Order: sequence, then C-alpha cells, then structure tokens
Amino acid sequence: MTADSVLASDTREAPHAQAQTLTLEIVVPVYNEQVGLGPSVHRLHAYLAEELRYPFQITIADNASTDDTLAIAEDLAVVLDRVRVVHLPNKGRGGALKAVWGASSAKVLAYMDVDLSTDLRALLPLVAPLISGHSDVAIGTRLARGSRVTRGPKREFVSRGYNLLLRGTLGARFSDAQCGFKAVRADAAAELLPMIEDTGWFFDTELLVLAQRADLRIHEVPVDWVDDPDSRVDIVATAAADVRGIVRLGSSLMRGKLPLAQVRTALGRDASHAPPPGVSLGLMRQVIRFGVIGVASTAAYLLIFMLLSSVVGAQFANFTALLLTAIGNTAANRRLTFGVSGRHLRSRQHGQGLLVFGFALAITSGSLALLHATGNQSLAVEVVVLVFANLVATLFRFLALKHWVFRGQNALPQQRREASMSVTEGA
Repeated sequence: MTADSVLASDTREAPHAQAQTLTLEIVVPVYNEQVGLGPSVHRLHAYLAEELRYPFQITIADNASTDDTLAIAEDLAVVLDRVRVVHLPNKGRGGALKAVWGASSAKVLAYMDVDLSTDLRALLPLVAPLISGHSDVAIGTRLARGSRVTRGPKREFVSRGYNLLLRGTLGARFSDAQCGFKAVRADAAAELLPMIEDTGWFFDTELLVLAQRADLRIHEVPVDWVDDPDSRVDIVATAAADVRGIVRLGSSLMRGKLPLAQVRTALGRDASHAPPPGVSLGLMRQVIRFGVIGVASTAAYLLIFMLLSSVVGAQFANFTALLLTAIGNTAANRRLTFGVSGRHLRSRQHGQGLLVFGFALAITSGSLALLHATGNQSLAVEVVVLVFANLVATLFRFLALKHWVFRGQNALPQQRREASMSVTEGA
C-alpha cells in the first residue's frame, strides 16, 4: 500500500478542517501513546487556537500502534476542529513524516514529539522565519546558548557526542540534529524528501545534512526542554542505526549520487558559498574510509571488552581493548585513509597514534568512573556509555590523525597518482 493510498483511506478529520488554505501543518507521530496522547493534543490545540494567527492543522500520525492510540486519536479528530488522523501500517517516525509531509497542502510543515518536551512558546519563533520566506528549515536546539534543558547526564552526553560526531564526519554546521521539534517549508520539503532514505530516527539528520549541502538556510531556536522519563527509545539500537546512516549518507555524498545542484536551482539558492567539489570530495573519501575503519575498530573493541571484563575487570579490559584496536586502527588509517605507505616516519606516527589513544583512554575510563560513581555497574549500561564515549574519541582521532600525525602526507593514493600524472604531462 502506498503512502498516498494510506493517506486517502485511513484519514479521520473534522468536516471543516480543510475550509481554509493551510499555512501550517503540525504532525505528531505516535506509537502506543494511549496515556499521554489526549492531554498533549488538547494542550497543543488550545495553544495554537489562542496564539497562532494563521490557518493550521494538527495531524496525528499513528505508526501501527497496538493499543488504543488510534481510537483515541479518532475521537480527538471528532471533538477538536483542525485535527485529523493518519494511520500508517509501519513503525518509524521518519516514514510517518515523509508520508504526511509529502501529501500536505500546507505552506509550512512541522512536527513535534507527543510528550511536548519542548516548551510550546518556541513554536512561533520556529515557524515565523519559514512563513515569511526568510529561512527554509527550522530546528529547536537544546545545545545552543540560551537553551534550558532538564535531563540526565547520560542523555546529555549521548546528545552532545552524537552532534560532535556529525560535525567531524558529515561537516554538520547545525547544533542539534535530534531534537523532536522541527519545521520545513513545503517547497524545500518537496525537493528534499525524495532523497531521504531513512524511515526511523536518522530521518532528522538526513534532512538537515541534505538541506545544508543544498545551501538552504537553517534557522535555530534555543528551546526549554524537559526530558520525558517514559521515553522508549532504545539507545543502543538507535546509535547503531545512526552510525549506519552516517556511513550510507556520507558514501552517497562522496559519490555524487544526490542531485543537490538541482535542489539549489529549483529553490533559487546561491551556491557560491559551497566548498569546491574536489576539496569536499577528497575530505569525504577520507571521512568514509575512516568511518568504515572506525566501525570495524569499535566492533572489535566491544568484543574484546566484553570477553575480558568478566575476567580482569572493566577498567583493565577497557585499557587492553583500546590498546589493541588503537594500534590496528592507526595502521589501517595510515595506509587506507591517508594514503601513507613505506617505513618513513612509521615508528613516530605509531607513537603519536598511541598518544591519541591516551586521550581516548581518558575519555572512556573517565566515563566508566563516572558511571560507577553512580553505583551502576550493569554490563549493558557500561557498553552504552562506552559506545558514545568512543564516538567522541573517534572524532578527536580523525582530526588528530589528519592535522597532526599525518599532516602533509594525507593525500589519498589516487590523488597522488593524479598529481604525479599532472606534473609529468606538464614537463
């Protein structure tokens, strides 16, 4: 069943919901939210009716709920004007947004999490630049100055580590990829949505990276945000999916598979500030190769850690796993990522690689020490903390290897051959 047929057949709304041309459609994706759905939608509807001067619509996107969520949503659509329901047969926030946004007639498309963790007073600052035409995409950010965030240290660390990883791998210039509070102009969405492959949590990141690469203006709004203690996000599974998404998206960008130039042309954006293709392509090759090696190293690290931790303790297992994988990681990146071969400077570079390893050890050991200080020594929690500590250390390793260890020698073999051929031809 296609998204269009789902929207056509499984939509419930008040008879007068489409009476006006829509300016704003807000999608609330839900999965088994029978407890909080009613109060949240009533609160959101009351706020919009009182504060918003533009015609709006709230769409509850039910992602294959197995409880009474769909029935409650249909009741809300009957009781509240400008509320409708779309039932989708598959789970996935990204898939729901792609389906509903892709079929919307509104000028500006937005979404927010059903728990309303973000203070609604940030909504007007979020959508106003899009309605006026000043910006193309808008995001709520919990990591900018002026944001007020209430959440535990683990989620804070995970969020900052992930966004730092995006900066180092995909060159992200936005501050917060995963805050569930975003909006996009319909004309921009029409160009970007067909290129987005992810149907889960990585959807947000993919949307923002593509928007940035297409030279669209991304507006950021500092938000007041309170963590939902009932969040059901599987951090480990989400982290693994995000890493796969980064590798896939980076590979597509490197190979030029995405028609971003057409998006710039269609939306009339000036591409004069875009980096030269050769420069970004060379860097992207390095990032992708470094990322692939990093994924393999992380997998090896976790395997060694889990095998040793029950025998020699978490700290020594962490040290041993990091040492072994650091040596292999440096050797692989020396040859494959930065194109350095031969014995010249090899010993010095491995020594410098071990100094970089020392930083990774400090980050991961410090994370373990902080975790154990809270009294939590669960192996599952240790693995989660170490995964994200390694993400931060991975970004540092790439920058240190590129700009310190292999500085001046980090051309890829293909680039070196091309440069050599150019010199020969010139002679």
